[in-house]
Amino acid sequence: MPTWGSYSYVYGPLMALVAIGVFVLVLRWAFGRGSSVVERPPLSGNPDQYGLLDSVASPGTYIEAEILRKRLDASGIKATVAMTNDGPRLMVWPEDRSRAESIVGS
Repeated sequence: MPTWGSYSYVYGPLMALVAIGVFVLVLRWAFGRGSSVVERPPLSGNPDQYGLLDSVASPGTYIEAEILRKRLDASGIKATVAMTNDGPRLMVWPEDRSRAESIVGS
């Protein structure tokens, strides 16, 4: 068993402080603002703030919007439901807009 001389009583508490310091740094990184690994809740915006996607329907509830999205998906049209400030909106790509409006309208 190696001996560290007269300072061997310092190494145990020093190693404990180093371990605590590492834990503090990891926890500050994981739970700090702006750099957290935890996903933030999505922010809702206006219906015109969704880039290239066009709104084709404005159902009353999220469930109605999801039913319409499934109907479009069964027809081969990619669609998504966006929760906007004005309620749920069914969004599609511009080239699929006319087909989606005819399917949703029927």
